Amino acid sequence: MDPQPAVDTDPRVVGDRLRRLRQARGVSLSELAKRAGIGKATLSGVETGTRNPTLETLWAITAQLGVPIGAILDAPPEAQIMRGTAIEAELLEVFEDDRVTYELYRVRVPPGLTQTSPAHHEGVSEHVTVFTGTLSAGPIKEPLTAGPGDHISWISDVPHGYRAHGPDVVRATLLMRYPTKPH
Repeated sequence: MDPQPAVDTDPRVVGDRLRRLRQARGVSLSELAKRAGIGKATLSGVETGTRNPTLETLWAITAQLGVPIGAILDAPPEAQIMRGTAIEAELLEVFEDDRVTYELYRVRVPPGLTQTSPAHHEGVSEHVTVFTGTLSAGPIKEPLTAGPGDHISWISDVPHGYRAHGPDVVRATLLMRYPTKPH
């Protein structure tokens, strides 16, 4: 079975948006690749739309640009499905106030796999409410556990992960809170 792309948005559109954000911040391709911990060829391929990046790669890049991942996706109401190693997230809504951007996702995590996500920029937090299944999520060194009806949250400016436990698929909502990062 062929792997599914990390996002449903046209890769050329994602790449163009990333390139414009990088250039607006005056960061070279080499410097952004280094900061994000990815190869220069990988970043170049993402920017030209010839590479199919993982969700983890997209989060690493957008974290270094100081923007939410929604900045490179089509705006809702178009359904945006993002796929990682062990998580499928549908972007439901993006909303902002003068200092914070929020992204609301519907999340599905099948049992048995672990999703490891890179650190987001300083002050980003994640808030998860679990509806079905049992989820361990949060900082890699100190994960939190939540079952149906539980809510967990953490500051996600450190490497963090998601893992469903037991036989049931985890269904949850994820609210990501991105404070504005000065450029």
